[in-house]
Amino acid sequence: MKTCSSSSVTLLRFLPLLAGWFLLFNSDLHAVDESSQSASNTGDQTASDSAKETLENLVTTQHSVQIAGRSISFEATAGKLRLKNDDLESRAEVFFIAYTKTGVQNPSERPVTFCFNGGPGSSSVWLHLGMLGPKKIHFPDDASYLRPPYALRDNPWSMLDTTDLVFIDPVSTGYSRPSAEVEGSEFHGFDEDVESVGQFIHDYTTRFLRWPSPKFLCGESYGGVRAAGLSEHLQRRYNMELNGIVVISGAINFQTLRFSTSNDLPCVCFLPCFAATAWYHNALSPELQSQPLDQVVARATAFAQGPYASALLQGTALPAAQQQQIAAEISRLTGLSQEFVQQARLRITMRRFGKELLRDRGLTIGRFDSRYRNRDRDDAGESYEFDASGAAIFGPFTATFNDYIRRDLKFEDPRVYEILTGAVQPWSYASFENRYVDASESLRRAMTANPALKVFAACGHYDLATPPAAMDYTLDHLGLADELLPNITRRYYEAGHMMYIHDPSHQQLREDLLQFYRSATSVSAR
Repeated sequence: MKTCSSSSVTLLRFLPLLAGWFLLFNSDLHAVDESSQSASNTGDQTASDSAKETLENLVTTQHSVQIAGRSISFEATAGKLRLKNDDLESRAEVFFIAYTKTGVQNPSERPVTFCFNGGPGSSSVWLHLGMLGPKKIHFPDDASYLRPPYALRDNPWSMLDTTDLVFIDPVSTGYSRPSAEVEGSEFHGFDEDVESVGQFIHDYTTRFLRWPSPKFLCGESYGGVRAAGLSEHLQRRYNMELNGIVVISGAINFQTLRFSTSNDLPCVCFLPCFAATAWYHNALSPELQSQPLDQVVARATAFAQGPYASALLQGTALPAAQQQQIAAEISRLTGLSQEFVQQARLRITMRRFGKELLRDRGLTIGRFDSRYRNRDRDDAGESYEFDASGAAIFGPFTATFNDYIRRDLKFEDPRVYEILTGAVQPWSYASFENRYVDASESLRRAMTANPALKVFAACGHYDLATPPAAMDYTLDHLGLADELLPNITRRYYEAGHMMYIHDPSHQQLREDLLQFYRSATSVSAR
């Protein structure tokens, strides 16, 4: 935010009336948007109060970062935008952090990307300090645990040279909260969440004059469901068209992820990830271990989508001899014993796999990133006690954010910054009652109504939360017209759910995203 250069003239004319106000608030003028300044300078106190109620406690700081050998100067704004209904009654305060490149004269030449994670119940800290923002945490590439205290460093693979970034914490996450006398349940659900995040995007775009800018969404995990829902909601509610959607390890169709006795689809979708994980931990035969990861994954994918899927479809009608053949191939591809596979009736859930693969070594593997290993109290359980990758990741992100937001961004809030909270539960899926949550049809309709809309899906081979084959299945079943299929880009990385904590994958991800942004808009890095 900038102070108006003409304000000094106005102040001189109305100095007797404004002198007291000016002395009190002059030091904070940089944290008030231009519309509230204009109202104040003309003496319209009502308009000024209204603007202050909409934007609260904004703190703006100036920074620079080296990206791709170039120094990028930018403005960081941390604060809360107050969501209001049509009666201008406050419903919630949504916390956000925006990074805006300075010196840009024409907003139509500068994209803006709205970023959020998933959960539901997650703040945006992961994409912020892991992938996109100007600072990041460095994790060892060998998936070993960091030792506290933790520290941030400049992010050489930030996307800030290409797009402005707005990190959104949905209501009840981060510092975002419902207004007094407003129930959190008004925001805790698929539809409710899409509406509130959509309103934030609209209000931010309007207040900060970003309607002419190319607009992107970036969502991770459940953020994929949110982004798919938003793509249609923004069109229908606000007539806002997007240039692109970036989905990082996304969940869009829950049927691909929810293991149950009546749903064999996750067994097919997870098997290639099981093979990749076993390969990483040297749990396969010498023949398979000698092959590159991509070849092992390709073999597992072909088997999963062919003989394995056919066998599962037959259920108990599958002949015993064929069951043994299928079990033997699952054993070869996953490192599990054939006896265990047959005892599981060919259906291996993620939690069972996470406990069984390295049981003889006394180790369990991570869900978000299966490269990580840890130990349970004993080796006899059916599933692991905790996610080994979560234990390695959550602490560093929490500690570094709480320091960075105060030390670098100068923002203070006495409440707990909710990194990942269960306070959003119960989460409503009322619009999907009696069926699996699936936002893919919203995405199809948005892409059809806006043929220029492009989608980028990034997947990690060691992601046992949202495996690549689940995203492939979802995208392959969107039902898009043939001419729209090239609008989807898929890329795969030798990393987990948060592939950006693996530096080689993060570097490649940035290169892939630069190409995607160029394809989704004629704008290059400026």
